[in-house]
Amino acid sequence: MSEEAQIEVDVLVEAGPWPALPGADDLVARAVKAACAGALTEYEMDIDGAEIAVKLTDDATIRALNRDWRGKDSATNVLSFPTPEVARAGGDPHLGDIAIAYETLAREAEAEGKPFADHLAHLAVHGTLHLLGYDHETVEEAEEMEAMERRVLAGLAIPDPYAETEPVLHP
Repeated sequence: MSEEAQIEVDVLVEAGPWPALPGADDLVARAVKAACAGALTEYEMDIDGAEIAVKLTDDATIRALNRDWRGKDSATNVLSFPTPEVARAGGDPHLGDIAIAYETLAREAEAEGKPFADHLAHLAVHGTLHLLGYDHETVEEAEEMEAMERRVLAGLAIPDPYAETEPVLHP
């Protein structure tokens, strides 16, 4: 991403105990912008002036979103909703929306021995990369996406979240 490129990130604290992490909205905005910068550096995308909305929410809300939009009646850590290509082609600067669930994030961070803030930044990066077209349906896609996540997170001084795992495929 060129130094002049600007990405607007709107972070909404909707539900859950997010106020317990002061600065969560700033951390998420930095992570989203870093993911955009990483993808732009690699693929020379032009998303100057783009907008991304992030909803910090709870398991109940993300479960409903997951059920209604993906047909999966369970909570998950992060969901991404890219703006359709036809809208982007028509000049819509909104790249899409991301939702992150507090309780699932907290359980995963504790189970994996990761700082909550690091895992939050990772999920924000992961969700942003989905908005930019990355996926992990195949091993090759997962390896490419995880490599980008590693580079972006390293730039944020966050340790490699995949150091001891295999590529994660969509279930």
